[in-house]
Amino acid sequence: MHRITRALDNVLNNILITLMIALVAAVSWQVISRYVFASPSSWTEEAARFLMIWVGLLGAAYAFRTGVHLGFDLLPQKLSGQSAKTLKLLTLVAVILFSLTVLIIGGSNLVVLTWELKQHSAVLGLPIAWVYAVIPAAGTLICVYAIAAATDEGKAELDHFTDSGA
Repeated sequence: MHRITRALDNVLNNILITLMIALVAAVSWQVISRYVFASPSSWTEEAARFLMIWVGLLGAAYAFRTGVHLGFDLLPQKLSGQSAKTLKLLTLVAVILFSLTVLIIGGSNLVVLTWELKQHSAVLGLPIAWVYAVIPAAGTLICVYAIAAATDEGKAELDHFTDSGA
């Protein structure tokens, strides 16, 4: 499991870097074309929106993995020992259930529906299913990372989960 999560970390990190570079480039081109050339580009707004969706969802999976995802830390800070471990396990189970039902199952249904309806974006002409495909992908990543955190292999790696209260 450790090898799988490390490989996913590297791939996800590179994808996020690439998406952020593309997002900055699209927004920069929009600003340059609007204010320097006085002829705003039509594709950049839609591209930036889609890139932001991907960065947001994949970034959420990466933030969960690294323990920097926003969380309430009042209760974890007050607990120690077995109580902290039990809370961590319950939290991970809740994360897995949410990711499985909402992101993976619900997201997959959304992807299938938009694919069957042949919905395409207005400017770029991309199938909307491609844009929505990040939802079940992020859910799968979060589930894998939560399972790794719950196992003994991921215990030392993600002890920050209870230490930092994430």
